[in-house]
Amino acid sequence: MGKPVIGFIGLGLMGHGMAKNIRKGGYELWVKGNVNRAPVESLIDMGAHECTSPKQMAQICDIIHICLSNSAQVESVIRGADGILAGAREGLIVIDTSTADPTSTLALAEEMSAKGVSMVDAPLGRTPKEAEEGMLDAMVGCDAALFDTVQPVIDCWAGSITRIGDVGSGHKMKLIMNFLAMGYGALFSEAVVLGAKVGIAPQTVRKVIGPSRMGNGFFETFMRYVCDRDRDAHKFSITNASKDVRYVAQMAADAGVVNVMGASIKHYYTHVEAIGSGADYVPMLSDHVGRLNGVDMAEAVKKGQD
Repeated sequence: MGKPVIGFIGLGLMGHGMAKNIRKGGYELWVKGNVNRAPVESLIDMGAHECTSPKQMAQICDIIHICLSNSAQVESVIRGADGILAGAREGLIVIDTSTADPTSTLALAEEMSAKGVSMVDAPLGRTPKEAEEGMLDAMVGCDAALFDTVQPVIDCWAGSITRIGDVGSGHKMKLIMNFLAMGYGALFSEAVVLGAKVGIAPQTVRKVIGPSRMGNGFFETFMRYVCDRDRDAHKFSITNASKDVRYVAQMAADAGVVNVMGASIKHYYTHVEAIGSGADYVPMLSDHVGRLNGVDMAEAVKKGQD
């Protein structure tokens, strides 16, 4: 039996690298892009084909990847008039790599199962850099037999693959991961602003905390923006961060869990969205927290260089 035909919907910061590595793995690849033609043309140059709709892709492909921003977009791609379900056939597998609402994921899985379509949730850890290198982390939710089927394809774009449990469990694990990550973003922002306010330069905070037990990979990329003003240090938008923290709040509410920290974290990201700066990346939250406290963080960094 030959290799399955793969589809990919959502060629953004993460999706392009993932799709590229699937193609490099020797799979026939069909893609569906959005407004930005650059990633589509890049993949076509590598031998990929372009679909006109998710429906057409479902008629052609054996396994379809989805990599979109939120559950509403995923639902539209699956349930729409020209969506995956409209063209689905028995045996199709859909791998949703988005960071999504697990309640939505489970509902979609049930709908697709009725048509003989299997749902796998495989959200991502790490950044667009690792997406291009084929070294993302994958948190997979599906039954064991299905995991054996999809693992070779996921292996094209992932350096670490962990089966969390049944469908929906990957998205739950990803929300816990992003709860911690966005919590770091809020906490580090307050820390560097407080430091600047009391006369401790961001560079000093980095020098002391970085090599200590409290340093980590997120701190390193966060401070690369704060201290070096590298806008591309961690390319994850505040809009997406805000959405993820909202999903965490909903998951906690559904589970009957007190989520006091989550509520505090959420307000910072909501504030940045509310003032129209949701396209900023997460480390840039430090600038907004600075402004709330009368601190210009770029100036604080300059003072630290004197």
